[in-house]
Amino acid sequence: MNTYSRLPVTFTRGEGVWLWDRDGRRYLDALGGIAVCGLGHAHPAVTQALCEQAASLVHTSNLYGIAHQQALAARLVELSGMQRVFFGNSGAEANEAAIKLARLYGHRQGVAAPEIVVMEGSFHGRTLATLSATGNQKIQAGFEPLVGGFVRVPYDDGNALEAVAASHPDVVAVLVEPVLGEGGVVVPAADYLNRVRAICDANGWLMMLDEIQTGMCRTGRWFAFQHNGIQPDVMTLAKALGNGFPIGACLAGGPAAEVFQPGKHGSTFGGNPLACRVGAAVLDVYERQQLERRAEWLGEQMLDGLRQQLGASAGVRDIRGKGLMLGIELERPCSELMARALEHGLLINVTAERSIRLLPALITSDTEAAQIVDAVTALVRDFLGRSSTSSAGNADAGR
Repeated sequence: MNTYSRLPVTFTRGEGVWLWDRDGRRYLDALGGIAVCGLGHAHPAVTQALCEQAASLVHTSNLYGIAHQQALAARLVELSGMQRVFFGNSGAEANEAAIKLARLYGHRQGVAAPEIVVMEGSFHGRTLATLSATGNQKIQAGFEPLVGGFVRVPYDDGNALEAVAASHPDVVAVLVEPVLGEGGVVVPAADYLNRVRAICDANGWLMMLDEIQTGMCRTGRWFAFQHNGIQPDVMTLAKALGNGFPIGACLAGGPAAEVFQPGKHGSTFGGNPLACRVGAAVLDVYERQQLERRAEWLGEQMLDGLRQQLGASAGVRDIRGKGLMLGIELERPCSELMARALEHGLLINVTAERSIRLLPALITSDTEAAQIVDAVTALVRDFLGRSSTSSAGNADAGR
């Protein structure tokens, strides 16, 4: 179906941070499948796990014990400090599980119509419930009536969140991204998540973090909440957990840990032996190479480089990031830069109309990172130069 305006390229193979198209042309991938391929393309450990498990056992269903699922859940619990894990096949499914868990939690607290606080500018998925939770009217348009039960407040605004407690007595949870991804790589104040945690504690709400894009070492910690020294009640993961193989997870702890009971939620394919074997292989590499440290250090280097080269440029509104989650916000829409970058052998993304989003693999070398910074700098300068010339020409024509 015609659901994507695709760029004019088809890739046939990949290796590390590089991709090749049907004509044999090579491209530097600074997007990583939208934060999915944290280990780059065709990583040998992932390939080996896929092949070995596919030759052994792919699927039995969750009616039976699944050893690889239990092993992966135990490792995620240890890394995160959570207590329980539900596996699905995507980030949207993980967030659906979190939303259902919050509603069930609310009903058990005697709340007849539980509400969840969500943020403006957020993105949580494209199923009907996660679409309704998302703070983007453009992608919601045409799918009304949306699912009710969501209260929306500005992102990175603790005062607005506190005000909800007085006006919405049926709120039972807050769902928030530690860094807005689709919303333009917006990094909140350093203590924002701490304040969210405190407000949730004061009101008996569940703190639910969508770490689908920020999790798996992307921001310089295994999970972004670990920068703040707090513990959420619910956390969702996907994307990089499978390095391209579909897998999602909803983790719960504290008062949320035992909310789900048999019959309350399920998945036909979620947590199958193949997906969980791949997830374990991904964790092996991340742990062995200490990629959280690599992401933090390399992200700082790239952010400094971008700020040095573009920070003083007219037309650049902000350059921000956390770990290897980087954004360059311009003063005008710049979606055309994705096609321009492709012409120069580079894969980038533009989100929220004005923000260039860079999500390179965590295995990116120093040299490759410098190439990305230099290439993006050249693209932005050229784009701003053309825009400035065009604006001056239009002004002259109007005199």
